[in-house]
Amino acid sequence: MLFRSFKSSYVNEDFLTVFLIIPVPLSILVSLVRDYSLANRNLSLQLVKVEELTAQSIREQEEKQRILSNQNEMLETQVKERTSEIIQQKKIVEEKNHEILDSITYARRLQQAMLPPLRMFQQVFSDSFVLYKPKDIVAGDFYWLQQRNGNTFFAVADCTGHGVPGAMVSVVCNNALNRCVNEFALSDPAEILGKARDIVIAEFEKSDEEVKDGMDISLCLISDAEVVWSGANNPFWLFRKATEMIEEIKPDKQPIGKFSEMQPFTSHRIKIKKGDTFYLFSDGYQDQFGGPKGK
Repeated sequence: MLFRSFKSSYVNEDFLTVFLIIPVPLSILVSLVRDYSLANRNLSLQLVKVEELTAQSIREQEEKQRILSNQNEMLETQVKERTSEIIQQKKIVEEKNHEILDSITYARRLQQAMLPPLRMFQQVFSDSFVLYKPKDIVAGDFYWLQQRNGNTFFAVADCTGHGVPGAMVSVVCNNALNRCVNEFALSDPAEILGKARDIVIAEFEKSDEEVKDGMDISLCLISDAEVVWSGANNPFWLFRKATEMIEEIKPDKQPIGKFSEMQPFTSHRIKIKKGDTFYLFSDGYQDQFGGPKGK
């Protein structure tokens, strides 16, 4: 009732509405200002913390970059030093390798000088060939030809080992064959092989260590109508032109060298006819990889 009387007596409706609403927003405004001030202060503090954290993060990143830069510099220095060492080592290895190759190449000249020249074969055998293809610069395989007192001796030998070790053994074995024919005047192939075995064993027994090296060999004494042959692990092949068949004569299964069951070697006398062809060989050719299964 009072409200209505006051309204109707003093002010109009619009003025009264404003008068009654104003006190409420002021109290809220004060509260809002206080809250805003507090929020603004908190925000300022948070901004300061953010700035501090940002600055700290920047410092940490700069420190990481500095450490990483130092590490990169150290790595680059180490890589340069290591590269320089590798280059120097490479030069040393190349020089050593060059010296070794020069020595082995010169050794090949000496070994080739030990082999009979092909012109000698052409003088003795007008229709003949030699296939000699060493795996390495020097080799353990060699062929041998000697003529003495009207006799012609021819052999193909395969010494133990390859490369330089095989070549060194071949010098001992070649010398043993020469001594058998020239010094001991032997003419029977079986006796030559037996004596050569004694010489080789005696040479290697001079060492404090046990050496079982030696050679496999196919050795012939050749005349006009007959071949006297003896073999140590290497066979003799004869191709008969009349029958177009290959005859194989088996060798004695023992080497020229130390062996647990040494026996005398056997000589075989083979009558040859015009057109016949015989082959002496080591196992170098037949042991090459190949065939359908790559063996």
